[in-house]
Amino acid sequence: MTAVAVVVPVHDEEELLPGCLASIAAAREVAERAGVRVEAVAVLDACTDRSAAIARDFGVPTIEVAAARVGAARRAGVVEALRRLRALDPAELWIANTDADSVVPANWLSHQVTLMRAGSDVVLGTVRPDFADLAPAHVAYWRATHHRGRPNGNTHGANLGVRASVYLAAGGFTEVPEHEDVRLVQAARALGATITASDAAEVVTSGRLEGRTPGGYAAFVRATAAQFA
Repeated sequence: MTAVAVVVPVHDEEELLPGCLASIAAAREVAERAGVRVEAVAVLDACTDRSAAIARDFGVPTIEVAAARVGAARRAGVVEALRRLRALDPAELWIANTDADSVVPANWLSHQVTLMRAGSDVVLGTVRPDFADLAPAHVAYWRATHHRGRPNGNTHGANLGVRASVYLAAGGFTEVPEHEDVRLVQAARALGATITASDAAEVVTSGRLEGRTPGGYAAFVRATAAQFA
């Protein structure tokens, strides 16, 4: 049986977390209709807001860490998800990763499972910022430089999938403040993993200029936005 573990690190995201969890619930429903088992885990990392209560309202299991490092939170979440799915063969288990400030499409999980069954070990999904957070000139620039059907192959923790057996062989997420996703993909590539870039299930993430990590996606959005200031 194919199963998917969904891992969401959360650090004080009470405003955006409901949208994230609602979108995961919709994607889960689509995947489960196709016979895929889905287990989701939210990792509450040094949260001081209502994120825990929101996760409970959505029926999403949580664990708590106090690392204030997204790499540590993702790693802890995968450990918990694999514990819940420990009876399954890691080669048939998929780990889907996103962020608490992101909204996934309804086909997010089903698309990754399709690629997994076709032989992919890692899926690099595309991410775009929420256009409501951007200036009109920034939106126009984004549309002019990102073309559907031509995924850029960049690594984003907000839209990253990996076969559990490859994740374990690659050493998993490292407990760093940022770029844990890039490090994991580099390690998987070194192992000879089959890596697929796809924009068929693009994730929308916050277009805020100050994120929860020192760099990360917010830094990229901020650098681009500076061109239009």
